[in-house]
Amino acid sequence: MRSTVHLYVFDGFADWEPAFATAGLNNPDFQREPGRFEVRTVGAQRDTVVQSMGGLTVVPDLGLDQLRPADSAMLIVPGGRGWEADGAHVWAVNKAADFLDQGAPVAAICGATAGLAKAGLLDDRPHTSNAAAYLNGTGYDGADWYLDEPVVVDGNLITAAGMAPLEFAREIFRLLEVYDDDALEAWYQLYKTGQSAWFARLREAAAA
Repeated sequence: MRSTVHLYVFDGFADWEPAFATAGLNNPDFQREPGRFEVRTVGAQRDTVVQSMGGLTVVPDLGLDQLRPADSAMLIVPGGRGWEADGAHVWAVNKAADFLDQGAPVAAICGATAGLAKAGLLDDRPHTSNAAAYLNGTGYDGADWYLDEPVVVDGNLITAAGMAPLEFAREIFRLLEVYDDDALEAWYQLYKTGQSAWFARLREAAAA
């Protein structure tokens, strides 16, 4: 049975932030269990066309009201336009809260972390974002839990800076056990360093 990872999409979402993650999830090459994962998009409303920050047109596969944590391996929430505004993306934030309450994983990057912060979801757990000052601007109470790292994993929650889409993807893969450990390290080093020798090591690790 395939596991579905859901990606929240909206007008102005930062399409590059989840790109490493969604490509790796949807592509069976080098995976521990090839073809185990599929990626589906979820929007505020089903069939309402949205356009990413890069101009990509996306028709969500389902609406947030149709998404159940029990039917999802993870909810990925990217940054983009509007996260700093009061009440912005409230339905997506509420859905993320439902996921966390039910023990389902959530991965939030860049502006999406501000949405979680404003909802109090980061008040008592380790997390990161684009900068401490950025989250402090939300008026949240979790400043003492902030870590100045590219990505932070706390149980079923992954948070990342918008400048760290590669590390974001790596921790998504690690949490979902998409690749064996050696293959994951080779994958990360390949894209981090740009050295082609890591591709050979990735193939070897996946075949071991």
